[in-house]
Amino acid sequence: MLLLALLATGIAPAYAQQDGDHAALLEQVAQLRAQQAQLARMQQDNEAALRALEARLGAPVAPTGTTPAAVAALPPPATQAAPAPDAPSRLKVSGDLRVRSQFDNANGNARDRTSGQVRGRLAAAFAVNDRISIGARLVTGNPDDPRSTDVQLSNWDDDLEVSLDQAWLKLTFGELDLHAGKIPQPFTRTELVWDGDVNPQGLSANWKHALDGGGAVRANGLFFVVDEQATGGDSTMAGAQLGYDSPALGDWRFDVSAAHYRYSIGSTVGATATDWRSNLLRPDGSYLSGFHLNDVIVGASWSGWGERWPLRIVGDYVKNSAARTDADSGYGLDLLLGRAQQPGDWRVSYGHAMAEVDAVLTAFSHDNISLGSNYRMHAFGVDYVPWPKTTLSALWYRYRPLSGQYAGSADPGDWLNRFRVALMVGF
Repeated sequence: MLLLALLATGIAPAYAQQDGDHAALLEQVAQLRAQQAQLARMQQDNEAALRALEARLGAPVAPTGTTPAAVAALPPPATQAAPAPDAPSRLKVSGDLRVRSQFDNANGNARDRTSGQVRGRLAAAFAVNDRISIGARLVTGNPDDPRSTDVQLSNWDDDLEVSLDQAWLKLTFGELDLHAGKIPQPFTRTELVWDGDVNPQGLSANWKHALDGGGAVRANGLFFVVDEQATGGDSTMAGAQLGYDSPALGDWRFDVSAAHYRYSIGSTVGATATDWRSNLLRPDGSYLSGFHLNDVIVGASWSGWGERWPLRIVGDYVKNSAARTDADSGYGLDLLLGRAQQPGDWRVSYGHAMAEVDAVLTAFSHDNISLGSNYRMHAFGVDYVPWPKTTLSALWYRYRPLSGQYAGSADPGDWLNRFRVALMVGF
């Protein structure tokens, strides 16, 4: 290409003169200097044209196979950056909308109730570069309740409240992800300890390392700013979790996760009525117990009936080592058969759980039933996918207070029932 460019401009490649005449040699040097100067001007014009094209395309242009002599002598850059993807390909938008009907049967202890709920969620994440991502999520629901994004259809047709339940920045360093802000839940969890709608605020770290053979080890950490006060004590939680995922062992896979969540409750000024549930309180309204939760989750997956009918079994055990009562532990067992991904899929589930009164911090445990702790519960569920990205679900919760000592006016012998039917569309 360089030779063609020289011929097109009338400049012939230089060659050594066989004539030893001194004047001729000087003339040859002058010609070479002139050619070198013209080559430099051509290179500058070429670079300017490339920069203009790159600016129009929004990405660097891949170099051709021919390297100008003036550039070939320079040391190569330490790394060759890949062309940056277009902005639309770095933006991911997702969300869902769910409508639900609910019937509560109190078995004579209170009025039976039929109600409706709606939930909407819209999330966006943008990869700024290969190191930094940002994201946020808009949701319906009461912004003072971290455990739910559902809205009761009531209140004389008032408009719905919308708030941000996530707003985060993520740094990626190979196998390590760091999140800061109002962040997604970083832990392997069940509903026993963490409600699925709780998004902590603070700083989290997630590390996962693949092992030979298909297994993996995991480590997750969180510093959770629960409540911060300028003139008083703060409420925080420091949590860590270690996990292991086994390789395939025939049709089986196994996983285990062990976590410790250490709460330091120095302030409850920011708490609202939705945060005070069934934990034991002192006369001044503060918590009777501390909350140092030791949580172990064991799971097993079996694929012997094919990809449409996977079997998943999960067990969870939690004990509060800082409780000031003997009612300090809980467990959960869940079985799921089938999947709910493609049209025509079915999934059935059964869960059994028990939580003593101070086994968990009820501000962040599940709210599937009216009791945050001190309960025994059975849950039966069916999911069906009629169309793409659409799920029809039915759930039945059957539960009662675990101990009459902490049941208040409720009869611990009476089983209560909650039925739900929901239709959800995701995108």
